Amino acid sequence: MWQSGGMTEPAAANPTRLDRVRTDAGAEMAILTFAHGPLNLFDQSMFDALRADVAALTESPPRAVLLRAEGKVVSAGVDVKLFAGLTAESAADLWQELFAAICHPLEVLPCPVVYAAHGLTLTAAFEIALACDIILAAPRAKFGLVEAVVGLTPSMGGPQRLAERAGSSRARELVMTGDLYDATTLQSWGVVNAVHEDVDSAARALTARLADGPTRAHDATKQIISAWRSGGVAHADSITPDVSGALFATDDLRGAVRSFLDVGPGKATYQGR
Repeated sequence: MWQSGGMTEPAAANPTRLDRVRTDAGAEMAILTFAHGPLNLFDQSMFDALRADVAALTESPPRAVLLRAEGKVVSAGVDVKLFAGLTAESAADLWQELFAAICHPLEVLPCPVVYAAHGLTLTAAFEIALACDIILAAPRAKFGLVEAVVGLTPSMGGPQRLAERAGSSRARELVMTGDLYDATTLQSWGVVNAVHEDVDSAARALTARLADGPTRAHDATKQIISAWRSGGVAHADSITPDVSGALFATDDLRGAVRSFLDVGPGKATYQGR
């Protein structure tokens, strides 16, 4: 969260940019870029742009998504002016809408979602990262949920998703202290998946690799893990037969089995069908 003794974020015409590109193998991947001035503050225009981007991805999912940012920082947090005048009821409505329009749809996209953090990643930007499948970071990246500076707790899913990845004690520490944590520390906690010097190139390469892969199988993996998150191992076990069994009706599995039998492992190509 940005507090700055009167400094303001310059307005940007397009707070985000959503590009659809093709991998060398022809798979479609989407790159969603935060491009809202040097601080990438989450103000009303940024949230509105993200809602529209996520709705577009939901309506027409690619085979993988990369979230990244331009500028020195990923985001200096939420524009605190958004909180002025909120009542208990309007604040609850706001968080519910942000879950429904951004975090939850990102989590259930039927394809892998990668997040690249090259610098400071605060509050909403960090919580959105935690809704993604894989988080990559540069060594200089720092992360924080610093809502305590305005008497708030992170309300876009950060505490619970941190607890899932790092354990409840680490989640309480990070949120209650409001401290900043470096990428290497969060990798050791299981929050960041990997640290790369050139994180943007690494994230683009990983996203392309995932886009070229068995998209329907990746979606099945997400469904099984989602079931575990909501109901534990027993619930995940209960849905796995149907979710996994459905893959045997896909062109990709049938083609990959034929390829394995004809020429060996690792030669199959996938179309996402």
